[in-house]
Amino acid sequence: MSISTRRPSIPVRVGSVTLGGDAPIAVQSMTNTDTADVDATVRQVADLARAGSELVRVTVNTAEAAAAVPHIRDRLARTGITVPLIGDFHFNGHKLLRAHPACAEGLEKYRINPGNVGRGSKRDSQFAEMIEIACRNQKPVRIGVNWGSLDQDLLTRLMDENSRRPQPLDAMQVTREALIVSALDSAARAQELGLPAERIVISCKVSGVQDLIAVYRNLAARCRFALHLGLTEAGMGSKGIVASTAGMAVLLQDGIGDTIRVSLTPEPNGDRTQEVIVAQEMLQTMGLRSFMPMVIACPGCGRTTSTYFQELAQKIQGHIRQQMPLWRERYVGVEEMTVAVMGCVVNGPGESKHANIGISLPGTGERPVAPVYINGTKGPTLKGERIAEEFQALIEDYIATTYSRRESA
Repeated sequence: MSISTRRPSIPVRVGSVTLGGDAPIAVQSMTNTDTADVDATVRQVADLARAGSELVRVTVNTAEAAAAVPHIRDRLARTGITVPLIGDFHFNGHKLLRAHPACAEGLEKYRINPGNVGRGSKRDSQFAEMIEIACRNQKPVRIGVNWGSLDQDLLTRLMDENSRRPQPLDAMQVTREALIVSALDSAARAQELGLPAERIVISCKVSGVQDLIAVYRNLAARCRFALHLGLTEAGMGSKGIVASTAGMAVLLQDGIGDTIRVSLTPEPNGDRTQEVIVAQEMLQTMGLRSFMPMVIACPGCGRTTSTYFQELAQKIQGHIRQQMPLWRERYVGVEEMTVAVMGCVVNGPGESKHANIGISLPGTGERPVAPVYINGTKGPTLKGERIAEEFQALIEDYIATTYSRRESA
């Protein structure tokens, strides 16, 4: 099955990154540091950017966090990192943006949650103040609805209206509709206040895969705003990865989505960059973007009782991730390369021939030699204790002789 035609959306410029239109689907991430801790936040933003995050969101929840934003931006710039910073505001965003104009100017985008920007009579004025500040600073806004903080007044109204229908919808259908109405009504109000459509991004986040698919299909049919995809509170480890991929992949296959975030709960002291890697791999395995050479590796079976090929695949994957920032700066198109690390004679030679460069390691009982295939043709045969290092050297040589160097390299 081929990827569906991309849903037409209004492009939005966020710093140096374009969301929507014909632009590639962008990868986002979010820090989990205390933003007021400038050193820690700078380190984590830098890590996320180097991992490939094209936009990074930071929490702005206190006066100290707001005051730190321009310092974080300047510190990053001095190290050559210019990734756009997005401010995540809840409850008191209008006060913080008003009191800290340097924060309002330093951020490249604001995230506003219509469900907690204010209650009752305060909601409209506080939402309007944030939009007016965005207009003055010419900043785009993501109107980010979340079913964990949905506008309860709106939900109650829609539930009451539903109860009067001849054939009422179930509660979940009404909740889904409330998410969409909250986003679209807020976007319409922002436009009335002067924020153009080309500065509006919308998201409607839920934590259930089927709910995500249903909401975004409906939302995509009802507007042309750029859409941010993400399964909120996806969870930890494999559960979070599988759930996020299951939901977003269906929508991406439908051509829905202009920017994505994989909201993984990290392990204690875990690496925050995992969410960036998962998002990149999702897009790359679907054929939507290329970020780095793909390693195709044998899963192993009774023919591969030795773990050597697993260790080699891990070494090659790690080497590629470590070298990719340098390769990306030096060579054009290297991110589209495929590398095969296979474990026995059954599929090893065939898969290696399909890759740009591949190695077929010996399975149990096979001769202790490892033929290498380059562009489908058999090349050198490796053996001995330094197969990993020799194969890495062959990859480096292949890149240097295959891909043209960038003019600035």
